[in-house]
Amino acid sequence: MKNKIYKIFTVIVLTIVVSACGNKDNNGSSHDEEQNIKVNEEHNESEEVMLTQQQFEALKMKVDTLALRNMSGYVEANGTLEVPPQNEAAITSVVGANVLSIKVIEGDKVNKGQVVASLSHPNIIQMQTDYLNAFSNSSFLKKNFERQQKLYDAGVGSGANFQKAEAEYDASKAMVNGLEAQLKLLNINTSSVRNGTIAQSISLRSPIEGYVQKVEVKTGQYVEPQTELFEIVNTHHVHADLMVFEKDVYKVKKGQKVSFNIQTIQDEELTAEIYSVSKTFEDDPKAVHVHAEIENKKGNLIPGMYIQGKIQTENTQTMALPESAIVKEGDRFFVFSAEKENDDWSFKPIEVLLGAKDGNWVAVQFTEEQDKITKFAYNNAYYLIAEMKKGEAEHEH
Repeated sequence: MKNKIYKIFTVIVLTIVVSACGNKDNNGSSHDEEQNIKVNEEHNESEEVMLTQQQFEALKMKVDTLALRNMSGYVEANGTLEVPPQNEAAITSVVGANVLSIKVIEGDKVNKGQVVASLSHPNIIQMQTDYLNAFSNSSFLKKNFERQQKLYDAGVGSGANFQKAEAEYDASKAMVNGLEAQLKLLNINTSSVRNGTIAQSISLRSPIEGYVQKVEVKTGQYVEPQTELFEIVNTHHVHADLMVFEKDVYKVKKGQKVSFNIQTIQDEELTAEIYSVSKTFEDDPKAVHVHAEIENKKGNLIPGMYIQGKIQTENTQTMALPESAIVKEGDRFFVFSAEKENDDWSFKPIEVLLGAKDGNWVAVQFTEEQDKITKFAYNNAYYLIAEMKKGEAEHEH
């Protein structure tokens, strides 16, 4: 009986011990799972870099949607920025005179007809005096001609006198018209001169709207006729003038896209579309002019600036980002998506596969499809990955 009771007691004790151990194992496992979940959550939270708007501006961050670029099939071409001939003007004086005053400086915007300088010289006054004398003489000869005509028509006047009066009057009219045309070239009002008002100076006016490119004179300087005094350029119609070598001419045609850079804004790429291809070769170098209308004019585009461009001869385009938008981590490459969250910016790494490189641009392929409206950081990828690592290290501690 005692042995039976002892066996039952042993079984109960063993059952209690096993249950206790089982509960202990279950609780330990649950705790480990909770810890793992917590670690994973912290890891996921660290896969993000937050920047305040102030940091965003201080770093000069650039964000935009993915760009489609032609990474192959192009012709390299260099050239300059130019404007059509009708958008350039040289201002000269038609008579020798002294510069009385200069109204503009280089860089000033001027309207068509705006006064840019005034000139004075005794010759200008003499021309007006000559015109006034010729006009008065012509008025006298006109009356004499009319009187001789009446006498001739009445049969009491000499035909010779009538013909002489007619010839003298015609010659005086020609003289008046010639002097009047000269005064109009000087922008002098001939009606005022006929009324006895003699202008002491003349005004030089801009024939086009634009900007003053050059000022070639000084106050008081004597200028010869036809000397270029000012140069006006209308930069609204500035375009890319590229030189394409003979071996590549057959690839280039109207309507093709051009991407190019200029030194003043090297971090920005400008685009243009070809609207004209010259039909004649330049001798040195053996190349043709290709004119392209700029589509995204930025900065101060001045005629004569040197440009480096690429003409896209094939239409195959691929997704691409600047090199500064891509960072290498081990054997993998990442870019950062960008999203505005209230007043802050959130950047998250996304793995990409790299393709062809063209200048500072690299073709990218995503392991997962991206929304077309998703924006990406176009620069400072190394800074963002460093900040992300810093955040991960802080979470580990």
